[in-house]
Formats: sequence, C-alpha cells, structure tokens
Amino acid sequence: MFVKILCLFLCLSAVTAVTTPVVIWHGMGDSCCNPLSMGSIKKLIEQHVSGVYVKSLEIGNNIEEDTWNGFFMNVNKQIANVCQQLAKDDKLKGGYNAIGFSQGGQFLRAIAQVCPNPPMKNLISVGGQHQGVYGFPRCPGDNSTLCNWVRKLLNLGAYNSYVQENLVQAEYWHDPLNEAEYKAKSVFLADLNQENVRNATQRANLLKLTNLVLVKFLKDTMVDPKESEWFGFYKPGQAKELYTLWETPLYQQDWLGLKELNNTDRLHFLGSDSDHLRFEETWFIQNIIQKFLM
Repeated sequence: MFVKILCLFLCLSAVTAVTTPVVIWHGMGDSCCNPLSMGSIKKLIEQHVSGVYVKSLEIGNNIEEDTWNGFFMNVNKQIANVCQQLAKDDKLKGGYNAIGFSQGGQFLRAIAQVCPNPPMKNLISVGGQHQGVYGFPRCPGDNSTLCNWVRKLLNLGAYNSYVQENLVQAEYWHDPLNEAEYKAKSVFLADLNQENVRNATQRANLLKLTNLVLVKFLKDTMVDPKESEWFGFYKPGQAKELYTLWETPLYQQDWLGLKELNNTDRLHFLGSDSDHLRFEETWFIQNIIQKFLM
C-alpha cells in the first residue's frame, strides 16, 4: 500500500511540475535567434523557469529571411504562417504563454484573436504598438539599408495599395489626420482593432486569455506615440493631443473585450523606466517571468 501511495504522489508531482511553454516573437529589424536579443531572452526564461520549452518564432527558412520578412512580408501572411507553426508543434497542444516584443506584440495579439488553438494563456506585449504608429524611428541594429527602403516606401504613401500589401510598418501606420483613409485602407491594424466591422469571434477569443499584459517604455524615443503601447493614441484630426485607452470607443463600447478583461482583473499595465526594449534583466525577471511565467 505504501508503495502505491508513493507512486501516486510521484505521478501527481510530475503532472503538477509541468511548465507552460512560452512563445516569443521579435520586433522590427530583429530575428528569432539573435544571441544579443531573442537568444538572450530565451536563455533568461529557461534559466528561471525549470524545464520550460521556449519557441522563438522564425518567419522564413533562416535568420536573414526572418529579418527581411519583419519589414516586407504582409502581416496577414505572417499571422497565417505562425498559426500553422503553432498548430503543428505538439509541445504547445496544452497551451502556451506568449511574449511579443515591439511589433511582435500586436502580431501575437492577432494570433490570440484569430488562432485560438492551441490556446494562448498569458499574452505579454513588451512595447507593442496596439493603436499603431505615426512616425518611423531610427532603425535598431545594423539595418540602415532596410530602413532607408522603408522610408522611401512610406514617402510614396502609407495607404498606397502596393505599400499596404508589401510593407509591414505601413500595415500598422495610423494617421490621425486621415482617420477615414486609415480605416478604409489599412489591411491589418484597422481590422485587428475592429474599426470597421465588429468580429464577435475574435472578441471571444481574446477573452479566453488568462491575462493580457501591456508594457510601456516610459522614455521611449522609437515609438510615436509611445502611448500606443497602452492602447492610447493621438486624438483624431491632429497629432499633438493624446487620448488614453479609457477614452476610446474601442474600450467604452468594448469592441475587443478589453473592458471585460479589465473588469475581471486580467488587464495589466506595466511601465519600464527606459527607452524602447532597453529594460534591465532584473526588471524582466521580477515583472514578467516571476509574475506571469512561473
């Protein structure tokens, strides 16, 4: 009898010891496996969460393609690609936590809204631009050539059909001076935020999250405006005065379910007193790993 009880205890312990896998998606100009960025984050999570499986998303067949696609592969095609990757990964069948860095934040929110299987549990957006951007910043890393191409394309017009279909950053470009054009011609962000058509299924999928965590960089010099990281943006018709999430129809009419997430204590706002993605390891461990991954 003692042996049976001991075996039962060990079996139960083994079940409860299983950790939730983590999926991470890099930002603009980065790649899945850069040892100084996503590679470092992957190792950090693995060091602090015993036995965790971390999948760093790669869009393409190698690091070069992954970096290129972060600029020039239609976001909706990227979302479809990732949905297939997640569905085929047996290690994710029981669910996973997701961390998106910069533009990876809004892309993983799209995954939560359109691809509920396997189930996403916690979604952590680290500097994601959920209301888009109105300005193109300096480029991270050694991507000045790619950035120059992006600027040239944006100068053609962010809502030009060719630019919208082929330039990632144009697909979350949000011009507050031309809200009607943004809603009519945006091929990604306007649809994701339910600006034109309310999608009850996507709303229900987002509400399946255990937590939605939004990280804003309080000294951000790359994202314009940085309030987009907390779903804020410029008030329509100008580019100086800002509104908060609470003032938006998106929240007040609860198009996405953010109000319901907030009312059930599942919407979290974190701030890092630093520039874009320049957080300290200790901050990430204490605020992200220990609170939402362990």
